[in-house]
Amino acid sequence: MHSHSLQFTAESSSNGMVERDFTVGDIPGVLWSPASAADRAPLILIGHDGAKHKKHPAMTGRAHLLVNNGGFHVAVIDAPGHGDRPRTAHDEQERAALSAAWAAGEPVSPIVVRYNAHVAELVLPEWRATLDALQELPEIGTGGPVGYFGVRMGTAIGVPLVAIEPRITAAVFGLHWSDALVETAKEITIPIEFAMQWDDEHNPREASLALFDAFASKEKTLHANAGKQGELPRFEADSAVRFFARHFGQAATSLV
Repeated sequence: MHSHSLQFTAESSSNGMVERDFTVGDIPGVLWSPASAADRAPLILIGHDGAKHKKHPAMTGRAHLLVNNGGFHVAVIDAPGHGDRPRTAHDEQERAALSAAWAAGEPVSPIVVRYNAHVAELVLPEWRATLDALQELPEIGTGGPVGYFGVRMGTAIGVPLVAIEPRITAAVFGLHWSDALVETAKEITIPIEFAMQWDDEHNPREASLALFDAFASKEKTLHANAGKQGELPRFEADSAVRFFARHFGQAATSLV
């Protein structure tokens, strides 16, 4: 579908990190890399949250930690209907339904689960094509490990992606309903770290526990934090860096 090579469109560097905008066909993305990396380093793919985009502060913040404290390459692409990508009539319809539910104080989970599953279906082949293209870069290569990090919609995309993509060998997920993901999670056996909010107002703890339980991984860790969905502690991103460093053999410089 997207058998295009990677084209870099912009480059900048700051704080020991190089940021390169790229396209793979019509898929826009960004790759962050250590400025001093002479050797190959593992690649972490980040899936962004719903209604966010590849350079949202939450994504750039996670990328900074992974690059500067873990020595990793980090890539994010805009999901269909997000960021620099056009919205379809279906995207607008779902966003309107979500806004109406919020305003009326009605449950948003049926809409979020449905829309996230739709986005995931579209973006899976795009992520795989992007990974193909990134692995052609000499500083990444085909032999190095690949991780995946995403919460909320990033989990809705990541669970089906990890289930079909053998190159991804460790993943961090969290903050998502179990409805659409439990059966797919049963196919996943790689190491998993999973974060949930104990008092999540949208995502009942039973649903989070059901999803965690469904992963068939021999090694999986559950992080349950007090607070509502938007109160996920920032230190969970530090923990994700340590998790990938542990599995990919990188020295997490300032976190160990």
